[in-house]
Amino acid sequence: MQNANGPRVVVTGCGLISPLGSGVTDFWAAATAGRSGIDRISRFGTDALPVRFAGEIKEFDARAYMPNKFARRIDRHAQFAIAAAQQAVDQAGLKVDEELAPRTAVLVGSGYGAGQFTHQAVLDLRDHGVRGMTPYLASGGGLDSSSTEIATRFGTRGLSAGVATACATGSTCIGDGMRLIRHGYADVVIAGGADDAVNPVDVAAAANAGALSRQEGPASSRPFDKDRDGFVIASGAGVVVLESAGHARRRGAVPLAEIAGYGATTDAFHATQPHPEGLGAREAMAGALADAGITPADVDYICAHGTSTRLNDAVESRAIRTVFGDLAPRVPISSLKSMTGHMIGAAGAVEAIASIQAIRTGILPPTVNCDEPEDTGLDFVPHTARHRSTRTVLSNSFGFGGHNAVLVIRAADAATGTDAAGAGTGTEVRR
Repeated sequence: MQNANGPRVVVTGCGLISPLGSGVTDFWAAATAGRSGIDRISRFGTDALPVRFAGEIKEFDARAYMPNKFARRIDRHAQFAIAAAQQAVDQAGLKVDEELAPRTAVLVGSGYGAGQFTHQAVLDLRDHGVRGMTPYLASGGGLDSSSTEIATRFGTRGLSAGVATACATGSTCIGDGMRLIRHGYADVVIAGGADDAVNPVDVAAAANAGALSRQEGPASSRPFDKDRDGFVIASGAGVVVLESAGHARRRGAVPLAEIAGYGATTDAFHATQPHPEGLGAREAMAGALADAGITPADVDYICAHGTSTRLNDAVESRAIRTVFGDLAPRVPISSLKSMTGHMIGAAGAVEAIASIQAIRTGILPPTVNCDEPEDTGLDFVPHTARHRSTRTVLSNSFGFGGHNAVLVIRAADAATGTDAAGAGTGTEVRR
């Protein structure tokens, strides 16, 4: 099936940093084993905070990816992003030469940005004055710091931007990156999201908003379960290398999957609450399916947003039922956040990578802690991973502010033939 929207877009490299491990192999082994990365916060004291558990990154050494002098001038979330990007570029075997540089874009965003970097700068200003502050806050404290540093590291000269759509950021960057390639503005896009939200300011802010679980222990993240009471905040990064199928084919890269569809909407309803009928979520899911040229009957698995909040999970379940109708009970649905916690801007990108892994391995990760599902008619893949041949995944991401971004991810073999533009000649659509 040819894509009338432009060249097919494939993923040729994936990288991630997560509470379940760094690198796709370790992450996937933990996720499919149903292990939790949620534990007691260890990087700072929590006596003054209402929550003590999070999805913390505990064994990350930035020096494995960059010199220590470099790491000190950027926030930890940007360190995660650079590490994930390096993994993805290495897997893709991507070399950005002088010809490719202006045709390579970077879209790597963050929901919360440089929280720890900014927090420490404020404390230093208070305790030591202006001269005690880091001189790198102006350059390293912005939402665009990850994309800027990644572009500089790999020598890309196409568009670079730090996109922010709250918890949908990672999926937005991948979807918008796909569109850049489809419409001829780039041949390659390095896309994803990163956040280091396990810091005192972001934990306190999310807790004050009433969004965080007050339960303690690894079972505090309970997507779709009757006993859920909020999400568990987490840190991480996920980055993929996107290419037109023609470009990947010409350089001999191996496609891991195809980004076949993308739907993006805004609820325009409330700063923190989803639309009660899931209007924006439904429209984003339907839009992604239409963009991919498929129907709900073609979807083998739904990688849910599944945050473990009272409102999100109920609304997402209703939205799935509306879009999928009578098919909804037959489609497996699971939430990685039951094991990782909520990685904010990184969540959608990491879940897209998990969707790719589900297609490539034929294993669906479970929703752990889903002991008593609120909607007993839906299949949340409770407790234990499931072996299932999977070719097409719908990956949902919904965020504060009413941001919705949904991806359709498909097995790579559908994209290895001719592009819609170029009819097998290897030419790209350019503007």
